[in-house]
Amino acid sequence: MFDGLARLADGHAKAVVAVTVVFFVVAAYFGGNVAEYMGPYGDEDPATESVRAERALEDAGYRAPTGQVLISNVDVKASEADRQEVKEIAERVRAVDGVKEVTGYAETSSPGFVSDEGNRTLLLFSLDSTDDTERQAAAARVQEELAGNENVMVGGDSLAEEEVNEQVGKDLTRAEIMVFPLLFLLSLVFFRGLVAAALPLVVGAIGIVGTFLVLRIATELGEVSVYSLNLTIGLGLGLAIDYSLFIISRYREEIARSGPGLEAMSRTLGSAGRTVLFSAITVAASLAALLIFPQRFLYSMGLGGMTVALLSLVIALIVLPAILTLLGERVNALSPKVLRRREALDSDREYRGFWYRLSRFVMARPLPVATIAVLVLLIIATPALRMEFAPVDSDVLPKGASARVVSNIVDAEFPGGDLERIQVAVEAPSKAEASQVGETIGNVRQVAEVSPPERVGPDLFLLEASSTAGYMDQGTVDAVEGIRGIEFGGGTVAEVTGNTARYLDLEDSLARHLPVAAAIVILATLLILFLMTGSVVLPIKSLLMNILTLAAVFGILVFIFQDGNLSGVLDFESIGGLDITTPILIFAITFGLSTDYAVFLLSRIKEAYDAGLPNDEAVAVGLQRTGRIVTAAALLFAIAIGAFATSQIVFIKELGVGTALAVLIDATIIRALLVPALMEMLGKWNWWAPDWMRRLHRRIGLSE
Repeated sequence: MFDGLARLADGHAKAVVAVTVVFFVVAAYFGGNVAEYMGPYGDEDPATESVRAERALEDAGYRAPTGQVLISNVDVKASEADRQEVKEIAERVRAVDGVKEVTGYAETSSPGFVSDEGNRTLLLFSLDSTDDTERQAAAARVQEELAGNENVMVGGDSLAEEEVNEQVGKDLTRAEIMVFPLLFLLSLVFFRGLVAAALPLVVGAIGIVGTFLVLRIATELGEVSVYSLNLTIGLGLGLAIDYSLFIISRYREEIARSGPGLEAMSRTLGSAGRTVLFSAITVAASLAALLIFPQRFLYSMGLGGMTVALLSLVIALIVLPAILTLLGERVNALSPKVLRRREALDSDREYRGFWYRLSRFVMARPLPVATIAVLVLLIIATPALRMEFAPVDSDVLPKGASARVVSNIVDAEFPGGDLERIQVAVEAPSKAEASQVGETIGNVRQVAEVSPPERVGPDLFLLEASSTAGYMDQGTVDAVEGIRGIEFGGGTVAEVTGNTARYLDLEDSLARHLPVAAAIVILATLLILFLMTGSVVLPIKSLLMNILTLAAVFGILVFIFQDGNLSGVLDFESIGGLDITTPILIFAITFGLSTDYAVFLLSRIKEAYDAGLPNDEAVAVGLQRTGRIVTAAALLFAIAIGAFATSQIVFIKELGVGTALAVLIDATIIRALLVPALMEMLGKWNWWAPDWMRRLHRRIGLSE
């Protein structure tokens, strides 16, 4: 397989590069504006009760108000002029394309539309479409229509989603501006040449743009969350750097030994290329597990991450070798003298370099080193024992965002503004029976009052129950669970929706799908490492190391984001918990990336072991050959994906910080200390497998 790829690069390098250039141009043209076609966060599971109820109401023509217009410095109760002004604003909103209905104090005389001090009033508007993208666009048109009036602000869920999308775009642009120059400068130091340093960015750009094209196609088939772009860019750059480092460093070794040509490329792809293959498959399999989840946010992350991992693999094994073939010795061109001297010095230090000496130090005292390293990680992980989750709402937006400002004012200044309204979709033969359902619901603890049933379809009615508490407060949770616990007879069906009901259903859906996703990630990791090493022990050891890394990362995230530490440095406000999807995403990404580095290290250790070196010497040589490269790759990857710590959206910030920490912990404490210590303690048992599995590995294990 790898010989064939080497021959392709050697015989058709120009053709491969030409096809790649055409692909890049086409992908950039059709996929470059993919963000315009993507949807918002997306946390719905169509199989849950809240979503079923919401869809039933929408199918019957009901449209819940998803927009708010806050008008200040008016007194609609006492001033006719102010009432007229508000009426004119309401008419302007009604005239906006996509607006279905506008409701306010004039239509209802409800005190809930007037602030406690009487100096503000609220308009609620519903939208024609049920499509997220179209609703966002309509809300943005309302905001544009009312722009220029300093007394008017627009908010609501639809505008919040639009503002989040806009903020994500700004965050991506800022991250790219920050990270590309820094990555190039550090790549110059680690690759020790301008030409070699430019190659990872080329590989990353092709993979990212290609993924944009795939996501653009996916938007025609279903909704894709805009948040997947963050992971696509960060992961694309990180994997491009990793794989380029692996292949370019090995290619330089080979051309120093035998000169450029087919032989050098065959050896490069048969070793580093094989490692990249295992690595990319592991990362792709880990992220593909996210496709199990029905939530648009998670499966979009899985789709984007899996695609960019596989495209990075294809580019690293086909396009990069073609470029290296065309460059030949020039891959070392434009290298400053000081970096060339450093490269020559490192290549002469296989048995006396820093990483060789460190591994020998560790293996001379494996039990104390392993014990201290594990204890440190467990202490860091301790805060994870009190991990809590906080729901996503408009507070994830920056302080000055219109939707957040309106939401905060309504909660603080309007009667019942901070209380939850629970919607109940009732299928009943008549309005009288729906009214009986309402009376029963009114007796549920923590329900303050229930509105009369509103007919939205032939046999479908809407009831609204006012909770005595706010969104996701315990009182509202009790009310939702109390209503759901009632059994209505006579063919009457009542299903609960609303913000709290949706979040409870999200928690339940994630809990139901997580075991399957986790099993896929773990089994893929064990299988791929077995296929590479032929050992049963090494995959299990890597699994335990991954779990330790995850525990430490979760502990740090709780310390920072849940407890609010470093909020000034990282520029965020703690919402009292982590986003509920953050641990799932970091689990999938970390398992893939940790196994990525494990594959690279173990491949060089196994290479040395298969060449006849004893176990301890093979570990020391393998660590020396990979230490600098893995450390460089981890640092560059952490910068690439950690750049999203600058995001103004707090759960994107959590993802960036968490993933960067996982990579750095894995490349330092795990690879530099725990791996050599445990491999020394296990000795020859590192390579143990039952006879039948050894035979299986000889048949299906991938080797050159």
